[in-house]
Amino acid sequence: QAQLVESGGGLVQAGGSLRLSCVASERIANKYLMGWFRQAAGKEREFVAAISWVGGSTSVGASVRGRFTISRDIAKNTVALQMNSLKPEDTATYYCAAVTRFGDTYMWSATNSYDTWGQGTQVTVSS
Repeated sequence: QAQLVESGGGLVQAGGSLRLSCVASERIANKYLMGWFRQAAGKEREFVAAISWVGGSTSVGASVRGRFTISRDIAKNTVALQMNSLKPEDTATYYCAAVTRFGDTYMWSATNSYDTWGQGTQVTVSS
């Protein structure tokens, strides 16, 4: 049974928009940080955005800053990634991730900060 499930991926033209959603299982008792990462074919996983669960503070990667927005709905255990002005270089599999274990500090952009991952949703942007 998946702990995180992404949805909303698809095929869009450059300049278009998509909204990705990630639903966290109720089995996850604590969510300190949730984020989105992406991985294009042949490339390493890249940080996209993250949000602190309680405070709602956000961090957004430089490559998508000003175009992507991350948000969360605490009551629904969901995190969303609104993607606007999409570019072909945004094409990738997008993964939702969560920090569910307590730690003093976290490096928000580091993949190894996150202990729980979804299976990913494909986003393809055509030119």
